[in-house]
Amino acid sequence: MTVEALGRREAELLVDALDGWAFTRDGDAIGRTFEFGDFSQAFGFMAQVALLAEKHDHHPEWSNVYNKVQIELTTHDAGGLSMRDMKLARAIEELLA
Repeated sequence: MTVEALGRREAELLVDALDGWAFTRDGDAIGRTFEFGDFSQAFGFMAQVALLAEKHDHHPEWSNVYNKVQIELTTHDAGGLSMRDMKLARAIEELLA
């Protein structure tokens, strides 16, 4: 299945509608750092995101250091950002609502 990359203007509009996400990799990805009260909360959040990622069949690049989780989304098949990234970012935000 071919995944189409978003145009720059469309990506800008979609990222502007997300809370705390910003372009990374010269616009080919979006990223956000999440901060929690402690390691257990951060790890619990990562477990929830892992389940979302499986449901969306789209997996983040991420790291965890103590209470911080850094997430970066890009669509390798599209060579940059796609609607898959935007949908997963929105779903991740909804975990915190």
